Amino acid sequence: MSDLTATEAIQPNQEQVYPAPVKTVEPGSPADRAGVRPGDLLLRVNGEAVTDVLAYRWRLSQGRAVLEMSRPVARPTVLSGVLGTAQDHHTLAYDPAAPTFTFEVEWEDPGLEFEEVLFDGIKKCANKCDFCYVHQMPRGFRKSLYIMDDDYRLSFLYGSFVTLTNLTESDINRILDENLSPLYVSVHTANQELRQDLMKWWKLKVKDPQAVQIRSMIERLESIDLYTQIVLVPGRNDREHLDDTVEYLSSRPNVISAAVVPIGLTAHRTNLPDVRTFTREEAQDTLARLNRWRRQFLGERGTRFVFPSDELYLLAGEPLPTEEEYEGFPMLENGVGMIRDFLTEGLPDDLPSALPAPRKIILGTGSLFAESLDRAVEPLRAIEGLEIEVRAVENKTFGKVTTVAGLLTGRCFRHAVRPGEADLLIVPPTTLRYGTELMLDDTSLSDLRAELRMDVRAGGATLGELARVIFENVASSGHQWGMSAHAVKDGGARGQA
Repeated sequence: MSDLTATEAIQPNQEQVYPAPVKTVEPGSPADRAGVRPGDLLLRVNGEAVTDVLAYRWRLSQGRAVLEMSRPVARPTVLSGVLGTAQDHHTLAYDPAAPTFTFEVEWEDPGLEFEEVLFDGIKKCANKCDFCYVHQMPRGFRKSLYIMDDDYRLSFLYGSFVTLTNLTESDINRILDENLSPLYVSVHTANQELRQDLMKWWKLKVKDPQAVQIRSMIERLESIDLYTQIVLVPGRNDREHLDDTVEYLSSRPNVISAAVVPIGLTAHRTNLPDVRTFTREEAQDTLARLNRWRRQFLGERGTRFVFPSDELYLLAGEPLPTEEEYEGFPMLENGVGMIRDFLTEGLPDDLPSALPAPRKIILGTGSLFAESLDRAVEPLRAIEGLEIEVRAVENKTFGKVTTVAGLLTGRCFRHAVRPGEADLLIVPPTTLRYGTELMLDDTSLSDLRAELRMDVRAGGATLGELARVIFENVASSGHQWGMSAHAVKDGGARGQA
């Protein structure tokens, strides 16, 4: 291992470099001993440009690694463009003619944490799906929410679902060579013509015509475990088409499971295809089909394989499966089992019989979950002095058709709750960006506290934790959005090696 050495130690090739800003340096690490400090830029490893933290780790795993660094003269105080996109590295104060230095590690962690996990920016979607949520976004949100990401690296790192249609031959080889497993794949249907009709990929954005062939892609990635999802559109890829898709996916040894999620709509569908949500009868038919498959798979394979989302059960008016039937909640972030997971830790046995002083609490949630939550907190209403109300909050941002709790915004709560009408408002933790108290419209909990003249807190990941938020004023540790692509786009997910 060496300290600062001459840049001649490496003969870089002519490929494009993606400078990766260092966020922190572990004290006493090889990087620290070599003089690396926060703000320095990683340029190459073993003479080759590095596109992301996965490639960085892969290079390190080979044993000996020489890291080439650059020290910018100054960093701009405000970066132009959108974090997580390919614009980022162009805004850095990187001068290709500036001096560089290197240090070497051998089977050792250099001790670097980077500001981003993707050094070359997020890979964009090549599709124009009839059900794309980005196309249904109202105006006025932060730029990052309009990025149509479809990046297999984020799928591996955070479980984001990708369509595979924008992959190149080198991407496919990299997935196989580096064993980037598991991946999370949006299949929607195994019928190629129907899939093209639903997804409408742009020919100019598809880099490899073979990438849009979903069956051949799944089969080519045979060494990679795949968690798949099917977004169902009534009258399009449901009923017999759904049966065919489930049958095909279950025939592939590398497909671990399939989540089935009904289409999500907003009121902002100007100049978009005419699609609709499921009726109760259609949701019931879908569940009946899937339950037949689930019983068959459980008997034959020991796993139910296919997992309907919570929304399908609620739309159908049918009871949720037991905790055991979710088999460990492998696709919780996809809305599969979130309600059952919430209910797994019930209310504590030592609930107080009375409160020292009267208190009114509003539990704000989406209309889809309100009835279930109301039943779950019914025992709390026996506590003397506690007035608790579950309020189904209409979505004033995305429209009435949007009924899930996680898409409620500050605007929605301002319309639903009158200033001073309660002592405490509890909002779903899924409305908050990861690691912050900010909602999708950048309203903070502090903003709501001031405007509504009451305490405002995030609820819990479980019913038991919700009770602790109510009675002990503890901070929520519940699910927050932004653990995948949104976190990267908002600068919330960082690269640590």
